[in-house]
Amino acid sequence: MDALKSAIQPITHNLPQPIADVGISLLGPACYKTLIYNVDLTATECVKLAISKGLGIGIIGASSIVKIPQLLKLLNSQSAEGLSFLSYLLESSSYLISLAYNVRHGFPFSTYGETALILVQNIAIASLVLKYSGRGVGVAGWVGGLAVAGAALFNDQWIDTEKLSLLQATAGVLGVASKVPQILTVWSEGGTGQLSAFAVVNYLLGSLSRIFTTLQEVDDPLILYGFIAGFVLNAILFLQVVYYWNAPASKKTESKKLAEPIAADRKEMARAVSSGATPSYANAAGKSPSTRRRG
Repeated sequence: MDALKSAIQPITHNLPQPIADVGISLLGPACYKTLIYNVDLTATECVKLAISKGLGIGIIGASSIVKIPQLLKLLNSQSAEGLSFLSYLLESSSYLISLAYNVRHGFPFSTYGETALILVQNIAIASLVLKYSGRGVGVAGWVGGLAVAGAALFNDQWIDTEKLSLLQATAGVLGVASKVPQILTVWSEGGTGQLSAFAVVNYLLGSLSRIFTTLQEVDDPLILYGFIAGFVLNAILFLQVVYYWNAPASKKTESKKLAEPIAADRKEMARAVSSGATPSYANAAGKSPSTRRRG
């Protein structure tokens, strides 16, 4: 260990000031001096803090792309099958409240930064779900409603700290409740449809990591309980993805496929009746192979 310190300390003692400033801002002066400057890894609390910061930064980085696969699946398929708008509505509301709560309380950005990034992606996904579900006219109301709510939440003259704390407790409930419609949608349709497995796995790992970072850096049980409950429901959703992984098609897709030829036959029959002609499928069914010998 002493040999390792001797090899590393000449580097840590001469780090460029901008890099040192970043380290100090993340770890604090005491832990920066212990872990980085003196290369002392025996300080358990500082090591835990460093791990927490690393996880937080990793979560924020991953959150910038966590919903991109879901967006691409929606755009490519132009179908909202397997996705619940209510789930995104509840989750986005929860994230908006939590974002305002964390910002106004001055908590470290590394403990909540992904909230803002995922919120933006959620808004886009929910808008596409509305569009591909035949409810495109509701997109303007959806986005406008969030904008008004955000303006109110970040304004302490409209919503004071006490009310914001009550809303944060509600946000925890909303965050948990947001998973329930999605779980029920997957169960009722018998498949995951356009639900992105990548997003589900990242949510599961992210919520687990957030339990650790919250325990280390944020002394707020409201936030902690929300992450614990979210992890449990994310685990259920993950198990559904695994269970339905090789499912051939959802019930909704199968019924749609069965309905299409029936609808086509009905249209053909209607055209035949109106024109007095024989339906084409009837001609095809009634035609038998010729037995006359040729030659």
